[in-house]
Amino acid sequence: MNHPTLQQNIDKAWDTWHAYLAGHEAHLLDELLDEEVVFHSPVVWTPQKGKALTKLYLLSAAKVLLDEFQYIRSIRQDLHWCLEFNCKIGDVTVRGIDLITLNEEGKIIDFEVMVRPLKAVNAIHQAMGLMLEQVKEKGSKP
Repeated sequence: MNHPTLQQNIDKAWDTWHAYLAGHEAHLLDELLDEEVVFHSPVVWTPQKGKALTKLYLLSAAKVLLDEFQYIRSIRQDLHWCLEFNCKIGDVTVRGIDLITLNEEGKIIDFEVMVRPLKAVNAIHQAMGLMLEQVKEKGSKP
């Protein structure tokens, strides 16, 4: 039986991540996230653990950070990615990076978001808080 190589797994994960960004289809996150993935929010110090919680944060962030979101630079080194992005929340310009680590199967095991300036961090904190509260109240997906 022919097993995919590590590079094929990395390339597939890359393509799947960018396909998710293009359409925000939740099933692509199911395919991409490891069951034990850890998410590090730019506004919450405690790591968020598990696929369901990480998926909730990523789907919510997709709605909050949708305005003019674009990656402007990417650095890939084997199982580690650094993706620099720009977007807007209302009239606030956000600059940030997604630090992503994969396992050898091409599943995301660690996802950290860093954001600047402080005005952007505060805008994300407020917008994500509202989005997550709406999700809790509805008991549904973002």
